[in-house]
Amino acid sequence: MAIDTLPATTPPRASGQLQRTDAPARRGRRRLTLTAWLLLVPSIVVLAAAMGYPLVWQIITSMQSFGLAQQFGKPAPFVGLENYAKLVTDPYMWTVVGRSVLFCLLTAAITMVVGVLMALLMKAVGRVVRVILQVSMLLAWAMPIVAAMTVWTWLFDWRRGVVNWLLTRMGLDFEGHNWLANPLSFFAVALIIVVWMSVPFVAFSIFAGLTQVPDEVLEAAQMDGASGWQRLRGIILPMVRPVIAIVMLLQIIWDLRVFTQIKMLQDRGSIASETNLLGTYIYQLGTGSSDFAMASAVSVFVLIITIALSWFYVRQMLKEGA
Repeated sequence: MAIDTLPATTPPRASGQLQRTDAPARRGRRRLTLTAWLLLVPSIVVLAAAMGYPLVWQIITSMQSFGLAQQFGKPAPFVGLENYAKLVTDPYMWTVVGRSVLFCLLTAAITMVVGVLMALLMKAVGRVVRVILQVSMLLAWAMPIVAAMTVWTWLFDWRRGVVNWLLTRMGLDFEGHNWLANPLSFFAVALIIVVWMSVPFVAFSIFAGLTQVPDEVLEAAQMDGASGWQRLRGIILPMVRPVIAIVMLLQIIWDLRVFTQIKMLQDRGSIASETNLLGTYIYQLGTGSSDFAMASAVSVFVLIITIALSWFYVRQMLKEGA
């Protein structure tokens, strides 16, 4: 008579055994988490001290009457939100805000377009041409702002500038034309300079993202009949979208706070009240008028505008990282 044999089975472990087995793993993960936080503490403390203290000082100062006398030790009276009330009811303040936001968005958009095109160009050309482009942009990017502005102000000088000379040679009436006297041409020059200084960072960042796009995917799309524009729109841009988002965010923040280029152009003969952006307006209030309380209030206001403009990009990045 045949005897049926049942396969041997491993008896289930008791719940106590499971807890004893998982406990060391949980303790190990807990130790790793604690170690990670301990390693982050020094950096957090340094960032909090370096960035938190000036921010707190500005917020406190913006709620005081802080002028030149307070710089020499006189107590600053507390005025609450009075400085902010003056800001929101000042028509010139809103003129500067609108001018700054428009200049920021226009400059950032042009910079991103030119930067993406330069990145695509570096990806498409050969090694020698790519190295020449990279070295050229790196030199432009590494040039100190003051040195670069000295060259740019000479190029657009109304008496002996190269730009006026070239345009006059082309038959246009630009002899003696003062680019910085008119606010519209002033901001056109400022836009060219800011874009020229910002394109290398955008181009290098986007090019780094393009190197991560698999060539096999692009070749497969080309074999399927996709045009260059279709490959760019359907494959390349979606794959480098996180890089574009963070670069765009940084560009908006930097262009909203632009100061050195505008101030040096103003010093060449333009009317400051007609060409002020938020950075130069803060400088004018603090250093020029010694009204440090209003300058601090405008600085806090700029921080709020920066957060509002960049919130969309921050939210998108948080969604993608979730």
